[in-house]
Amino acid sequence: MKTEKIAKKKLEKPYVYNPLAPSKAAFYSAIFPGMGQIYNKKYWKAPIVWGALALPVYYYQINNSDYKRYRNAYRLRKNGLPDEFIVDGVEIVSTQTLETAQEQLRENRDMSLLTGVILYILQIVEASVNAHLIQFNTDDNLTIKPQLIMDPIRIETPSIGFTFKYNF
Repeated sequence: MKTEKIAKKKLEKPYVYNPLAPSKAAFYSAIFPGMGQIYNKKYWKAPIVWGALALPVYYYQINNSDYKRYRNAYRLRKNGLPDEFIVDGVEIVSTQTLETAQEQLRENRDMSLLTGVILYILQIVEASVNAHLIQFNTDDNLTIKPQLIMDPIRIETPSIGFTFKYNF
């Protein structure tokens, strides 16, 4: 009688391991960022991924447009032509400042691109790892139960230890 209840309990909750789930989640995230998180049914993570990837794109566009603006002004000034930073024949920004700003903006633009690529790769890895962890077996037989072990000889300095209980 008892074995029938155990057998029914095991049949009610079948555990199906899908070895392709992590690769599917990674593939979906590579195709469209956040889609792997949606595939893993972690819907709340998708807006975080989109926001995290939107920031480097935003800063890339701003730095790139400013870089082109300063580069264009620097080239015009080197050729002896007026640029947007010369008002009524007076240089508002010096040639050295144009060159320095151009180098700094290019560095910022490249750093934004690198940050975006790293975040893109991290969200793919996160979707794959999450898909692996969803399939991780969390039965009660696999739990770790830490316990405080009191040593009656050393009351002033208690010993701390762990008891591991596992069943196969």
